[in-house]
Amino acid sequence: MFRQERLGDNEEALRSAMDGQQSSMWTALPGLIKAVNLTAQTVSVQPSIQGVFTAADGTDTPITMPLLVDVPICWPRGGGYALTFPLKVDDEVLVVFASRCIDSWWQSGGTANAPAEARMHDLADGFAIPGPTSQPKKLSGVNANNVQLRDEAGTTFYEVTANGRARVDAVAEIRLRSTAGVVNVSTPTTNVTGDLNVGGDLHVTGSVVIDGECTIGGIIFSTHIHGSSPGPSNP
Repeated sequence: MFRQERLGDNEEALRSAMDGQQSSMWTALPGLIKAVNLTAQTVSVQPSIQGVFTAADGTDTPITMPLLVDVPICWPRGGGYALTFPLKVDDEVLVVFASRCIDSWWQSGGTANAPAEARMHDLADGFAIPGPTSQPKKLSGVNANNVQLRDEAGTTFYEVTANGRARVDAVAEIRLRSTAGVVNVSTPTTNVTGDLNVGGDLHVTGSVVIDGECTIGGIIFSTHIHGSSPGPSNP
């Protein structure tokens, strides 16, 4: 089928010209990670949407998009802090394409000089944003009320609630560690349910109240007595 602009339709000719220009302008695409380089903090991404090749006779053929290599990762970051993820092959990302060549900025940072090349909205100038999710990979059990930093299964998470509560749930272990300082816990009351094992000295500045049995050095204190006169105690 011949295009309508060949039949003298000026409006259709203009529309086709604009569509052709727009088809070469890349803005954003979902994709799958195919390689991760955490040293350079880049990924290789296979776009998840195919392109279309239109032959001279107007026939459209779907084609696989080229692999996007050395795509900078966009971590949530600012003020000297960053949130990172252990990105893996086949994780889904959104690749956003800059309107100008990013090569000079990528190499030197700061305010770059004029773009190294005149390309615009090009597949070579993408940034990978982790997070977009297709329906087969959507999260289950998303909390509708509270903020969570969680694993995909939802079994291990840190949660902040609107009423001022914080909660940490973990399947295997919760570890607090200060390699050079001190771990301080400041609260009117600390409740511990379960065994408490202390691997170092225990210093208490207040009173100690024990409702259950107390054993020190193998001696059970509820049955341990001393005689009224000097002599061996009752073990």
